[in-house]
Amino acid sequence: MNSLHYAPLRNWVNDPNGLLFHDGRYHLYFQYNPLGVEHANLSWGHASSVDLLEWEDHPVALEFDDDEEVFSGSVVVDDADTTGLGAPGKPALVAFYTSMSKTADLQTQSLAYSVDDGQSWTKFQDNPLIDRGSPHFRDPKVIRYHGVDESYWVMLAVEAVERRVVFYRSDDLLSWELLSEFGPAGAVGGDWECPDLFALRVENTGVLRWVLLVSLNPGGIAGGSGTQYFVGDFDGRTFTPVTPVAPITATDDVAMRSLRWLDYGRDCYAGVSFAGLSDDHRTLIAWMSNWDYAREMPVDADAPQRGAMTLPRRLSLIEIDGVERLRQIPVVPAVTAVSRVADEVIPPGGSVTVPIRAAGRIRLAVDVDDAAGFEVSFVGDDEQTVTLTYDTSSAELIVDRVGVAQGLPKGFADVHRMPVASTPVVSLTIWIDELAIEIYADDGTRVLTDLLGTLSATSVRIAGRGAPIRIETLDTSAAVAATCS
Repeated sequence: MNSLHYAPLRNWVNDPNGLLFHDGRYHLYFQYNPLGVEHANLSWGHASSVDLLEWEDHPVALEFDDDEEVFSGSVVVDDADTTGLGAPGKPALVAFYTSMSKTADLQTQSLAYSVDDGQSWTKFQDNPLIDRGSPHFRDPKVIRYHGVDESYWVMLAVEAVERRVVFYRSDDLLSWELLSEFGPAGAVGGDWECPDLFALRVENTGVLRWVLLVSLNPGGIAGGSGTQYFVGDFDGRTFTPVTPVAPITATDDVAMRSLRWLDYGRDCYAGVSFAGLSDDHRTLIAWMSNWDYAREMPVDADAPQRGAMTLPRRLSLIEIDGVERLRQIPVVPAVTAVSRVADEVIPPGGSVTVPIRAAGRIRLAVDVDDAAGFEVSFVGDDEQTVTLTYDTSSAELIVDRVGVAQGLPKGFADVHRMPVASTPVVSLTIWIDELAIEIYADDGTRVLTDLLGTLSATSVRIAGRGAPIRIETLDTSAAVAATCS
């Protein structure tokens, strides 16, 4: 497959777990069923890379057993050997995961460790570390907090049904003290999951902020699962948003659009960032599917695999019109030019079509002038299409996958939209392969990720709506060595 996106060779995959940069390698662990394509037998799969582009698959890292499934979590390096689990000259990698009990309706937080750079793991004999007696307590993310006078470990996890993030503190990664809780706030139309917390300095003001990611299912901005984020301050104990955020249900469309969303597409969920990188290299990967239909997506007999990851994304913060927003820049391969159009006027009813490759980039800048908008259609050999429509009146990009939804699960064809800045010239950067499109607008502060269903696009067609448009630039490029799966 010509793919920019990582996927294991076979079987079920969902949330990325334990993202870690260590000794020059990026480690990607993920929810994985080693026995088949169903959402079951959850364990941690493992792949690694030196450049985030080409991935090497490894044996299953943490496997389910008779007592538990291994749900989502995180990994840190215990450099000071505070756990006492390291080997001489070899600090332990310490994984925190949710133990999903097979004998009780219970989720607890457990630990495993590795002394061979994450290739093999041992479950801690005194698990679980934290037991709240809750059936919905999951997804531990552990970070190192550096205060003015002291440094210590902080774990954040969720009470999913209560829509709360809970914060704990530890000095040795083994004993944990409850610090505080955050929520309900923002989108609360579904269970909260997979939190993350990290500091970023706002590029154009210099202010240091903390970003709290919270995924939820259902209740995302595009329907089904999605990820919101909060910008605020963290004092080592309590997260406080810059502006208070009231709880909002998915039925309040206007209020939902006022929230900060990591991605406006249907297929970006449970994104978390790598430990082991400096804040100015903060990098995130997310699961590229949606719980509305993930379990029912078709499986190719030649590649019996279900699920994939988004492109890795470098994160930064920027203030726009008084609002601090995440900017996402994808980590992508080099490209070679395929086609280019510049300074071409398209009359009403006309269009321009250019070829594209199976994996590559499309950069587009359109002067809409008096037009009602424009359409970008990705077209396959069989005339199947996915259409992006820019609507001038609402300043929104609208995605329609109806043309590639035949035989796919209910919900895949749902139309969804992303707000973009209302400017005379609309600029988009689109990365496409045989799995998905990722659309980056407004200098990466608006992103939309969608699976392409049955489409294998061979060309892209641009057409105006209601009046002439001018293509300032349209260039397509092919990715070099796009073979992630």
